[in-house]
Amino acid sequence: MAETEGAGGVREVKSAARTLDLLELLAARGDRPARLQELADALEVPRSSMYALLQTLIGRGWVRTDTTGSLYGIGIRALLTGTGYLDSDPRVRAVRPYLDEASEALGETIHLARLDGMDVAYLATRESHEYLRTISRVGRRLPAHAGALGKALLAERPDEELPEGPYEALTPRTRTTRASLVADLAATRARGHSVDREEGVPGIVGFGFALRYDTPARDAISCSVPTTRLTPAHEDRIVRVMTETRARIEAATGGTAGAPLWR
Repeated sequence: MAETEGAGGVREVKSAARTLDLLELLAARGDRPARLQELADALEVPRSSMYALLQTLIGRGWVRTDTTGSLYGIGIRALLTGTGYLDSDPRVRAVRPYLDEASEALGETIHLARLDGMDVAYLATRESHEYLRTISRVGRRLPAHAGALGKALLAERPDEELPEGPYEALTPRTRTTRASLVADLAATRARGHSVDREEGVPGIVGFGFALRYDTPARDAISCSVPTTRLTPAHEDRIVRVMTETRARIEAATGGTAGAPLWR
């Protein structure tokens, strides 16, 4: 079996890496299924090898195909595995009740997310009854530089860790240069929370709060509100409630004692 050198001096299994690369590629495409040649080209794999890998994964439920057998997408096993991740994580279990309380108190959408490289992955969401998304964000990713959750977590880290840029623009307001992001993170540290004014989603303002039960923080909570409902008084209340919620979550994390400390 082919192997290459991986992290920590452990040899990486090439076939396993190729399988994971394929699953991540299909997951990233969302509702855009791919053809065999597209996948072979993207991963620089021979067409015959890619076909054999796809057929194996289809048989195990990790990949699905259409009735013609020419289009491929992520399979249901990925959902089951992702659900298992959420159910087994003690931090997610501990935080969920506080998301409910903050959403009830503010009447707005509350998120929990985790930093993954230069993205954030959404772990839990409590939707506002006033503003319901048609697609849940749980399990989805957003560039960390473009939202309140990500900026709250990037502010917990040295600026030297930031890529040079330019960064992807999700809206006309997204900060796409390293200098502008560094300035924004300095403001985040000074005020104690991040603010995203339509940088990730047009018409939405977010307020992000890093959860400092890990060092550096890996998780954050946020409150998202449509610009049409955001008044200075409501903003002040959001910051107050979310600051209190963060403090209560951090104080309650002793309840996860004895649980594995995942890397």
